[in-house]
Amino acid sequence: MKKLLSLPPNLVECFHEVERADRKEWFCTSDPIGHKLGSGGGTAWLLQACKASETDEGETFAAWLSREKRILLHAGGQSRRLPAYAPSGKILTPVPVFRWKRGQRLDQNLLSLQLPLYEQVMERAPQSLHTLVASGDVYIRTDRPLQDIPEADVVCYGLWVDPSLAQNHGVFVSDRRSPERLAFMLQKPSVAELGALMSKHLFLMDIGIWLLSDRAVELMVKRSYRDGQLSFYDMYSEFGLALGDRPTLDDPELNSLTVAILPLEGGNFYHYGTSREMISSTLAVQNIVTDQREIMHRKAKPHPAMFVQNAEVEVALEAANSELWIENSFVGRDWTLACRNIITGVPENRWPLKLAAGLCIDVVPVGEEAFAARPYGFNDAFKGCLSDRAVLYQGMPVTEWLAERGLKPEDIEENHDLQAARLFPLCGNVEDLGLAMRWMTTEPELEDGRKVWFSARKMSADELSAYANLHRLTCQREAFRTKNLPLLAAHYERSVFYQLNLDDVAHEYAEEDLPLPDALPEMADGLTRISDAMFRARVAGLKGEDGRKYEEQAFGLMRKMLTGTACAARQSPRLSVYADQIVWGRSPVRIDLAGGWTDTPPYSLMEGGNVVNLSIELNGQPPLQVYVKPCRERHIVMRSIDLGAMEVVRTYDELAAFNKVGSPFSIPKAALVLAGFHPDFCAEAHASLEAQLEAFGAGIEITLLSAIPAGSGLGTSSILASTVLGAVNDFCGLGWDRYEVGNRTLVLEQLLTTGGGWQDQYGGILQGVKLLQTQPGACQQPLVRWLPDHVFTAPEYRKCHLLYYTGITRTAKSILAEIVKGMFLNETGRLELLGRMKAHALDMYDAIQRNSFEETGRLVRRSWMQNCRLDEGTNPTAVRAIIGKIDDLCLGYKLPGAGGGGFLYMMAKDEEAAARIRKILVQEAVNDRARFVEMSLSEKGLEVSRS
Repeated sequence: MKKLLSLPPNLVECFHEVERADRKEWFCTSDPIGHKLGSGGGTAWLLQACKASETDEGETFAAWLSREKRILLHAGGQSRRLPAYAPSGKILTPVPVFRWKRGQRLDQNLLSLQLPLYEQVMERAPQSLHTLVASGDVYIRTDRPLQDIPEADVVCYGLWVDPSLAQNHGVFVSDRRSPERLAFMLQKPSVAELGALMSKHLFLMDIGIWLLSDRAVELMVKRSYRDGQLSFYDMYSEFGLALGDRPTLDDPELNSLTVAILPLEGGNFYHYGTSREMISSTLAVQNIVTDQREIMHRKAKPHPAMFVQNAEVEVALEAANSELWIENSFVGRDWTLACRNIITGVPENRWPLKLAAGLCIDVVPVGEEAFAARPYGFNDAFKGCLSDRAVLYQGMPVTEWLAERGLKPEDIEENHDLQAARLFPLCGNVEDLGLAMRWMTTEPELEDGRKVWFSARKMSADELSAYANLHRLTCQREAFRTKNLPLLAAHYERSVFYQLNLDDVAHEYAEEDLPLPDALPEMADGLTRISDAMFRARVAGLKGEDGRKYEEQAFGLMRKMLTGTACAARQSPRLSVYADQIVWGRSPVRIDLAGGWTDTPPYSLMEGGNVVNLSIELNGQPPLQVYVKPCRERHIVMRSIDLGAMEVVRTYDELAAFNKVGSPFSIPKAALVLAGFHPDFCAEAHASLEAQLEAFGAGIEITLLSAIPAGSGLGTSSILASTVLGAVNDFCGLGWDRYEVGNRTLVLEQLLTTGGGWQDQYGGILQGVKLLQTQPGACQQPLVRWLPDHVFTAPEYRKCHLLYYTGITRTAKSILAEIVKGMFLNETGRLELLGRMKAHALDMYDAIQRNSFEETGRLVRRSWMQNCRLDEGTNPTAVRAIIGKIDDLCLGYKLPGAGGGGFLYMMAKDEEAAARIRKILVQEAVNDRARFVEMSLSEKGLEVSRS
């Protein structure tokens, strides 16, 4: 999905280098110099410039538009009211790491934060909507799943807000009887005007997210031309006012466009348009979560509206320093701070600088060595003539500021407008820069500063934006950030260090050869210690060193965290059957429909998980079966019918060797250990296994049958473990319920080092269709919400559910290990995707609850797409070849589990499509093992009975 940015001219030249952005994915340009095009004309210009860079003149604009989806961000403009980030554009404003969120980056900015939502919107958009247009100076987020996006020429998102806020923005008005349809749009209506409408209308505030059909885009481009020339055309006040059922502008072509408006449920809108908004919006985002249990570092700032990043500060901050922003700057011990101070771009210095309340300091690098001193006021608008007393500079009338320094408006070049006025001196060294800054701010009597200012070449705010050396600015920011990292690590309890994207941090440590942090104490939080160990492994790997001991440490710590409770609760197994009785356990397998992977530690421990799955029988039978019976000899005999294997265990050591590679009996050995047939898990002491079995009253025979191929993706190993544990539980009178069996299966898999989450075992243990949910924390026992089975069992749908064994196998353990490493390291992309998968499970729950067959199928397809993005090996060439044959006949399909092979689950569009799928895959079988298997919903889940 290509991103198109309209940027300040200076940023266009270096955006890809500064942001390390792929030129194939990102296109940048600026509006033509000297031409104001507005948001509509700017959209036309941006699209046409991108087309010109990609294609020859032979391809029509319409054909190019329809080729792919694009996100357009308007981020040009002078940034008069946010001078600190005018040179780099507001869209690159650095935003502090959220204190309540994992996987963020120290170098994150407004662009990186706002983009994921726009990408989600475009993923949901119908195929007819190829273009999304948004503003670059806002951060919009929602903590709820996005709703379906309807087919329309224009789809606009809005927020429910109070009229007092809506009066400053565009407003979508709809009739109360049809709230999804736009009646008309208003621009900055008064509170009284909105009040008069509310009896019969609803209104949403425009948040600047517009999706456009190709026809809508072509009409906008058409309206942007006058007399053959691209001209000013506003998307909101002109194009928007011509939309709706009762538009306020008469334009037959635009009036005919279909329009839908969508409330962004649970949405929040944070504007970064002014200095004050930058701080207030950042504070609001930080305070989205106030529950101290969810805030990861233990620190209380002197004042909440106080933000320091990419900086070195030698003065102590106090409560009086409210509304403070220090970024990419050095604040020395001789500085004095007040409140409402914004400090940006300041190099290392030893200035004795005293800031008054509302005074802001900005340093802009120009050329290879010069610095421009740009002090300004917190609320300065940078607009108006220098002879006008109403124009403020540094919070005072500009005429007063000039007079204090013996200057007149006519002494300043381009004095007709403060933005164009050449006020800001270029200094050749840091010492002169400090003298000029002091003279321009609180020391107008400083003669040395006066001399520097008068002798220097001066530049205007506009010129600083045009000629700033953004490479120097970025290098300084990166140097401060690198210097900050060891300090953040040393003070990890009060910093964001271990909630960062540690893969990014590891690259920085390796590239800069930074010393690793001191070892964490054993009393440190368990998840922090796990992340620390994997971080050390990653740094070692990037340096070409062996980091396996750290990886093993990370997985070992997680095993200890998950198995601690089970190890502490020792068991007392007692023979609870007659000598001639057999305990028979059998289980279905599971298909995960949505949310798979969110159940996997450590993600589920950090965030909780949501999974929708269903338990199924194959060819009319539960495919996993376990038989347990007493035997006379005081030993343990294990048999596998499907593998044709047998093993006799006589000692604790033999039983504890469940990690032996290739052993067909790892699961029953570990299950018996957990059941108390080992000194580490038994409440009583026994001299040997033989002695314990003597006290038990019998030996044990366990027979396994797995009527399903290995690597099936149906949760076979986990559910087999649950079945063994369930049967052993009954045989030994341990008193575990189904949930305890599921919990001990998670522990068993940790003992086997296969890892894995909880959805497999609960998917098989518990019958039918269900949503399984857990909360963050070490206790991962899911809450179960049962779902109706109509879309799976109704006569018109039953034959549409197909299960096909591909004959391709892949071991989940290798997939799991790589994804879990990414979880340990808080990799941004992985955590964001897992968050979307978690929300997606709720969409699936809703679709099944509404008995919507078609929507369920579409969501299964989306689940598959999410799995493929999480791990590229999920969809290998051989699998793609199968899918390619039946894609257009399916609403959705996926490989259950980790993917890569095993079974393919398909939801055909109808019975006819299902019959065609069967015919195609039977006639064009990819190998001699591929076949259809009949599936049916299990109504019982795990069953345990006795002979």
